Amino acid sequence: MRVPFNRVASRTAVDSARSTLAALTVSVGTVGLAAAAARPGLLALVDQHAAAVRDSLDGDRQPLTAAALAGYAEGVRAAALEHGWAPPDGSVDWSQPEWLLTRLLAVCALARSIDLA
Repeated sequence: MRVPFNRVASRTAVDSARSTLAALTVSVGTVGLAAAAARPGLLALVDQHAAAVRDSLDGDRQPLTAAALAGYAEGVRAAALEHGWAPPDGSVDWSQPEWLLTRLLAVCALARSIDLA
């Protein structure tokens, strides 16, 4: 089966998406997901956000991709920056995380669940 050229992601686009998700995982995901594993309430919150992200990306009808997740995360972050949000300076208090960090953490959780190879 042949796929039209515009339907095939270029290697650089795929690499860029993976790079974006890797940076997000380093800045939020690793520590946040560890905190979620230790806090059932946070884990439930991340699961709710992940379901909303999946729904937003139509993940029930088509597979989630690194490009879709990276684009979503970049869009959410850009919108927050436009509205005056600033990334945390230092460690995050995961006992009461802000909405944006929880949403980005959900993206990291979803990225772990897909095959990025």
